[in-house]
Amino acid sequence: SREQIPEMLWPVLKNQVEEAVKHWKEPDRGIWEVRGEPQHFTSSKIMCWVALDRGSKLAELQGEKSYAQQWRAIADEIKEDVLTHGVDKRGVLTQRYGDDALDASLLLAILTRFLPADDPRVRATVLAIAEELTEEGLVLRYRTEETDDGLAGEEGTFTICSFWLVSALVEIGEVHRARHLCEKLLSFASPLHLYAEEIEPRTGRHLGNFPQAFTHLALINAVVHVIRAEEEADSSGVFQPANAPM
Repeated sequence: SREQIPEMLWPVLKNQVEEAVKHWKEPDRGIWEVRGEPQHFTSSKIMCWVALDRGSKLAELQGEKSYAQQWRAIADEIKEDVLTHGVDKRGVLTQRYGDDALDASLLLAILTRFLPADDPRVRATVLAIAEELTEEGLVLRYRTEETDDGLAGEEGTFTICSFWLVSALVEIGEVHRARHLCEKLLSFASPLHLYAEEIEPRTGRHLGNFPQAFTHLALINAVVHVIRAEEEADSSGVFQPANAPM
């Protein structure tokens, strides 16, 4: 935001990007830290791409052109790998390589600008999650029967994922649908207007950690997306994707 990097921060950023370079090809346990065997989770690869993509841009600001070029090339390599191994025959981004399971973390593909909003794989992914990975319209992290998470039983819908879906729907032009989901989520707020980690979709009961800080970050982003999209539509009559921060 300041278009400059403090000298003391650059070595930290460089080390972080280099760690992504070292490890992006390895299997891991994903954003949800599942207790099953390590897998090649697609969202993990995408977040490594984010590290290299942003790192390259920051290196340009720092005047480190060699690092900028090197990291950009690796970012392109990661993207090619994801689009080769992490997309099913429907054109939907999948939870992990070699499997068609869905995962709400793939909504980050659009929110991090891994792919543009008009890419057909983005639209296919967002709509597949909205239609196949929801209970009463609220989003699950994944289907427990499809994911080796090392836990027994079911779980509630994951609140941050539902707010991610609001933002993603706006991005692909489904503004009315996004607003409807956003209003539904806002109706589930606690008396203090706070949210837990999960929501039981049939009763609205809050489950898990409460309050959950990153849920509220996604809430803010979702509301900003909806407001900006509606303001844009009111002023021009034509919707443009909101460039809200993730």
